[in-house]
Amino acid sequence: MSRAKGRPSKGSITSPGSDFLQLDIAQAPAGGRAAWLAERLRLAIADGRLPVGGRLPATRVLAADLRVSRGVVTEAYQRLTEDGHVVGRGRAGTVVVSAPLAPVPSASPPEPPTPFPVTPGVDVFDTLRTARARIDLSSGVPDLAAFPRSAWLRAERAVLGRLAPADFGYGDPRGTPALRTAVATWLARYRGIRVDPAEVVVVAGVAQALGLLAQVLRDNGITTVAVEDPGSLGARQHLRSWRLETPPVRVDAAGLCVDELTAAGHPAVMLTPAHQFPTGVVLDGDRRRGLRQWAEAGGLIIEDDYDAEHRYGRPPVPALRATLAEHVCYAGSVSKLLAPALRVGWLLAPTRYREAVTAAKRDADLGNAALPQLVLAELMESGELERHLRLLRRRHVRRRDAMIAAIERHLPGAVVHGAAAGLHLMITFAGSFSDTDLAAAAFARGVKVQPLSWHSQRGGPPGLVLGYAANAVGDIQAGVAAVGAALREI
Repeated sequence: MSRAKGRPSKGSITSPGSDFLQLDIAQAPAGGRAAWLAERLRLAIADGRLPVGGRLPATRVLAADLRVSRGVVTEAYQRLTEDGHVVGRGRAGTVVVSAPLAPVPSASPPEPPTPFPVTPGVDVFDTLRTARARIDLSSGVPDLAAFPRSAWLRAERAVLGRLAPADFGYGDPRGTPALRTAVATWLARYRGIRVDPAEVVVVAGVAQALGLLAQVLRDNGITTVAVEDPGSLGARQHLRSWRLETPPVRVDAAGLCVDELTAAGHPAVMLTPAHQFPTGVVLDGDRRRGLRQWAEAGGLIIEDDYDAEHRYGRPPVPALRATLAEHVCYAGSVSKLLAPALRVGWLLAPTRYREAVTAAKRDADLGNAALPQLVLAELMESGELERHLRLLRRRHVRRRDAMIAAIERHLPGAVVHGAAAGLHLMITFAGSFSDTDLAAAAFARGVKVQPLSWHSQRGGPPGLVLGYAANAVGDIQAGVAAVGAALREI
């Protein structure tokens, strides 16, 4: 004797359901399965789980999943069709074409937070990134439009063509051997660092490098890492999120004031010696020698080499890691070379911390995704990344020069700092006005900039940090003109 269609056989699951929208037919009232299913689908369309353009499962498939007759599903779909929410398109299936009107909110939505608070919170950069503006002169953003898409696709096809099935499994948490070798070669060529590939740990950008180091340093009794002042607010916030103290050490025209660092007795320091952020100064020879003496006496250096490849009007500056391997934790990435979205960087740690850093990376995520690493290694080894860097340098020089000319025209009282390298300029003003007020006034005119005061713990002259790498010349000129107009208003 055959069983009735749509009725579960003896010994089967008593409450059948579908992975689609987590539907459980046992929740439907007796005799009301079609109405119940139509309402569940209508709610999913309303809240976006079934977006306009999305396709519903075939009636036969959903009926089998729910173990109901096909007529139940057909009737539910028909109700949605009559409401105008879905339409049948033959072999293309049943497609969502409109969503129910959302209820009118009973109260006005909360005002978005101001992107320019006087005292920036931990979410200040998230707020600034999502704030819409006509022109974005934020610092730290490379020329994303120049991303080498064709070269990346060629490298990806080449990599995929030679990968074995085993290459798609879990790998070394330090990164793929191919990228670690390519990074070692790149650092030797461009940063004067001789390193064995086995010493390279591939990380998800400098931010993760700082997080891994913070964990290792705390485990070794170091709870204080001095930072440059002015210096990167983002780096300082990241270290503090890992419960490290970040006392300021003054930066002047020669770089970090090493005498102040020594006098304070701090056990570790983080700095940007090749192109100090945000001032753009280079740590000079005397300060380097003083820092070497401080490190050899027991101090630890964290070197953030965030954009050292981008130089235009000065000779190259070797990394501190090149001569102080056992006293320097060195971090770099491709965020300023290619794109921050890749989340690929590298970390070199002194011998005494290397195993602990590898263990922390393993615990964090078992290692970066392998495919982007292999594609990046291909770009490095083929010379494509080097060609891309040369292209960026030419483009950046034109944009930097346009920004300097615009500053001279629209902000004649501003002093420009750090023009010889990098992706940004720092400008300072005479007077005692609030640079956060200036940034807010510029934003009201459709231009995003960063106030210099965000990056200083001790205070200083008002100023702005202006990124030029990601903008066309016309936008740079218009953006600086808007800042000039805003300055005249405050």
